[in-house]
Amino acid sequence: MSSETSSQSPVPSQPGGESRKPRVAVVFGGRSSEHGISVVTAGAVLRAIDREKYDVLPIGITHDGRWALTADDPERMAITDRTVPDVAQLAESVDGAVVLPVDPFNREVVVTEPGSVPKALGEVDVVFPVLHGPYGEDGTLQGLLELSGTPYVGSGVLASAVGQDKEYMKRVFTSFGLPVGPYVVIKPREWETDPAAARKKIVGFAGDHGWPLFVKPARAGSSFGITKVDSLEGLDEAIEEAQRHDPKIIVEALLRGREIECGVLEFEDGPRASVPAEIPPVSDHAFYDFEAKYIDSASGIVPAPLTEEQTAEVQRLAVEAFEAASCEGLVRADFFLTEDGRFVINEINTMPGFTPISMYPRMWQETGVSYPELVDRLVQAALRRPTGLR
Repeated sequence: MSSETSSQSPVPSQPGGESRKPRVAVVFGGRSSEHGISVVTAGAVLRAIDREKYDVLPIGITHDGRWALTADDPERMAITDRTVPDVAQLAESVDGAVVLPVDPFNREVVVTEPGSVPKALGEVDVVFPVLHGPYGEDGTLQGLLELSGTPYVGSGVLASAVGQDKEYMKRVFTSFGLPVGPYVVIKPREWETDPAAARKKIVGFAGDHGWPLFVKPARAGSSFGITKVDSLEGLDEAIEEAQRHDPKIIVEALLRGREIECGVLEFEDGPRASVPAEIPPVSDHAFYDFEAKYIDSASGIVPAPLTEEQTAEVQRLAVEAFEAASCEGLVRADFFLTEDGRFVINEINTMPGFTPISMYPRMWQETGVSYPELVDRLVQAALRRPTGLR
């Protein structure tokens, strides 16, 4: 598919009527376990964004939730010696804090330092939030930006929340007739009040669908906290590991087949799907976990070796998932192609990784949309789209 030139957004004006470049705040880091990958993603976006077209303001959120003005230095945002970067290493001040006004008539960002007069950093025209996981990708940040009337890249409050919570994501997909695999959810109160009953619920699920099972945090990503459990013996330990990331867990049956991913991008005429990719089995890992994805750089196959009919089907399902969850901007949809030839949707990511090895930009690169154009399209779509009810 050939790419198109993205439309130019209205250029903001200064009080004197003089035009200026739109200002993009790239917000990254955050309080979730995916903090480091968010920093890596931000580095890739900062490296790719057109500085002749946009002014850029990098803002990091520390592990404890403090917003900090950071160095605009993508080279320091890469994985080094198997270690992911941290906002605290990039913050210009250990005490200062960035404040985004919750005021639809004032988009001016202010930085404060103890004992000093607050310093205005100027207005922000659009936020590019590259946070992954809770407190950023789950609708919380999107709600703040809606209150402030600030345009932002990606899905709104509802779609972001649905895309983060695997239980409700699957409920939404099922209601729209999209195929999902077998699962069972254990909520925090169930495990706290009667762990024996919760354990029995999972064992009953295993009796229906067989071992192994995958025990996951219900609201986490980047494969953090996931354990493949082959028998009852490892179940409690797997639950504890998942609950380190989220008190609510989801247990999924093993689906035998191929792992297929597909990107969705919002164009002027609506969402379109990329060529799909395949994640081949990783011999040194039990499944496609965090280490395989980001540390050992396990590589997907782009485009996936599928028939024309299979490619068309997974693209159709990816767009349907995008629409079912009321997504905006972008989504990466993950599927299993089962041994009997069916596509089953595993999950969507409303803010997929943008690291140099991430599948989403690789799929669009193969489709004809380069990384810089991808970033530009997302910013332009956000500038065109109003905040509030839509």
